Amino acid sequence: MSEQSKTAYQPPKLPAVKSITFDHVRAALLAGWQDFLKAPIYGLVFGGFYVVGGLLIWAGLMLYNMPWMIIPVAIGFPLVGPFVAVGLYEVSRRLLDGKPLIWREIFLLILGQRERQLGWMAFVVLFIFWVWIYQIRLLLALFLGFKSFSSIGEFVSVITTTPEGIGFLIVGTLVGAGIAFVLYASTVVAMPLLMDRDIDFVSAIIVSFKSVLSNLVPMLGFALIVGVLTTIAMVPAFLGLLIVLPVLGHATWHLYGQVVETST
Repeated sequence: MSEQSKTAYQPPKLPAVKSITFDHVRAALLAGWQDFLKAPIYGLVFGGFYVVGGLLIWAGLMLYNMPWMIIPVAIGFPLVGPFVAVGLYEVSRRLLDGKPLIWREIFLLILGQRERQLGWMAFVVLFIFWVWIYQIRLLLALFLGFKSFSSIGEFVSVITTTPEGIGFLIVGTLVGAGIAFVLYASTVVAMPLLMDRDIDFVSAIIVSFKSVLSNLVPMLGFALIVGVLTTIAMVPAFLGLLIVLPVLGHATWHLYGQVVETST
């Protein structure tokens, strides 16, 4: 590389990360709920993708006689949530800017993300989700052999009443928590940032990690709220996701605006 090329190259300027408290998290959740109430049909449609996806996963596991796998898969299923929530980010942005909500424009924007850096983030999300599923199968083989379970009840009984099952539960929880943290820290700010600004996905991940680590307690608090609410929402045949995930998607956009300087 020539000296002129070295001089000409300028690293991307990353947006500044701000400090937040639990008050900002609470305000973001409230704003997310208000956005859902302002445009419920959009929230229900995008939330419907989660419900349909969850039911298809359940049907597939039943088809392959693996109903017990629905528990670890369902726990990991919301990990892909930030990518699907792009449409909700745009709805919140339009509501905040006072712009009209037009289905065609919103869906065109979502489809247009394939040609931007957000498409690369999809690979990151799906890869980590694949790692999530693989580590479950690996730990099952290590602790419980290649045993198959005929029902969810049998699976729960084994992992909660046997030494091997409890070992699997402890190690699996620790490993899973690490994977979940990496994915959360990689995406919680990166996804809305990539939609809001013209920035590469690596820089967006850096900003996202910095946002989480600089505001560790409130950002982990938000992650805990997301985890608890989505888990509860999945109990009645995933139907609770119709409301919970749109609200959380809107809230994530507002939290992004609290922790990072937005383009507007």
